[in-house]
Amino acid sequence: HRDLHSFPTRRSSDLWWERELGYQLPAGQFGENLTTAGLDLTSTLVGQRWRIGPTVVLQATSPRIPCATFAHRMGEPHWVKRFTVRGATGVYLRVVLPGEIEAGDRIEVLDPPRHRVTIGLSFRALTTEPELLPSLLAAGDDLPPEERAVILRRTA
Repeated sequence: HRDLHSFPTRRSSDLWWERELGYQLPAGQFGENLTTAGLDLTSTLVGQRWRIGPTVVLQATSPRIPCATFAHRMGEPHWVKRFTVRGATGVYLRVVLPGEIEAGDRIEVLDPPRHRVTIGLSFRALTTEPELLPSLLAAGDDLPPEERAVILRRTA
């Protein structure tokens, strides 16, 4: 369920990090292979589907959780903690309908899921606020099976 990683375009989160770090970040520094403009990824619902261009449909599955590989790429002290505290994560996307997309393609948010479980809530539950883990189950079948397994194991 992690076909693509999306992160907001340079006009938002990257600029915050550039001010914080004191240098310009190259494109793709956060491991993203799709950048977006005009979407609040933290407020995106788990299971939300986007149509990009004429044919591609993607589904938001889970937040980007910082790891040792990401920390190594950044080369910054305490990177995992700093990124986690910031809480403005990217989102992993599953390809529902494949095709080609191009820079500038319009992103259409399709009918939202009926639950209120956001990527941001999922990020906080999985990282800093484990008491929120049971609330993620409200996402039902939109919750990736591996994430459901983590929640059930950690709340047993």
